[in-house]
Amino acid sequence: MDTPQPILEAQDLRKSFGTLEVLQGINFSLLPQEMVFLIGPSGSGKSTLLRCFNRLEEPTGGKIIFDGVDLMSPDVNINTMRQQIGMVFQQFNLYPHLSVTKNITLALRKVSKKDSSEADEIAREMLKRVGLEEKANAHPDELSGGQQQRVAIARAMALEPKVMLFDEPTSALDPELVGSVLQVMQKLRDSGMTMVVVSHEMRFARDAADRVAFMSEGQIVEEGEPGAIFENPQQKRTQDFVSEISR
Repeated sequence: MDTPQPILEAQDLRKSFGTLEVLQGINFSLLPQEMVFLIGPSGSGKSTLLRCFNRLEEPTGGKIIFDGVDLMSPDVNINTMRQQIGMVFQQFNLYPHLSVTKNITLALRKVSKKDSSEADEIAREMLKRVGLEEKANAHPDELSGGQQQRVAIARAMALEPKVMLFDEPTSALDPELVGSVLQVMQKLRDSGMTMVVVSHEMRFARDAADRVAFMSEGQIVEEGEPGAIFENPQQKRTQDFVSEISR
């Protein structure tokens, strides 16, 4: 049986802000249909790494290979590649003056050049997937934070990305709204979507992730199956972090 090839790889990835080296030679690979959680203390470089994967942050050095393409190559059309790498942020970034449907269809019409009827049909399908079909004509200020985040997920999914990146998708939500977003992410995972998630939702990481990578001080210190990382970490920094979050 052929070993699957990674769909996303970082090779010796580095990122500095001035004299501060935030990523210190990261090596990371993501297989198709895999869900990987990046965990670690604040300031460890998790969100920076995630944003480097689609060059929202420009790496200082190293390589990013996505679906066989070197994203650091000067020949790459990064905007075309970003259509295949969906991203969901901590803040929902919805346009307040547009309806839910128009928020979702904007990129479909402008970027994917879909006509209005096809774009609207895709929006309907995506809203159904996130359980919000009845909110198609609402505006963002009429939605709860959890609903807005689910619209943001629907918008990212509408472009049919090969990989989804989630940067703290629940941290701006009230606790009672977190579950609805995690439920949508679980459905995506069950459907075979390839995902990298930065999150403090450790129970969800334990239950849903294929693999967990623990980061500290700009390095991946340890990675493995959730059970191994949460119950039997090998590195002292991982042990200290796990014991802290278990209190």
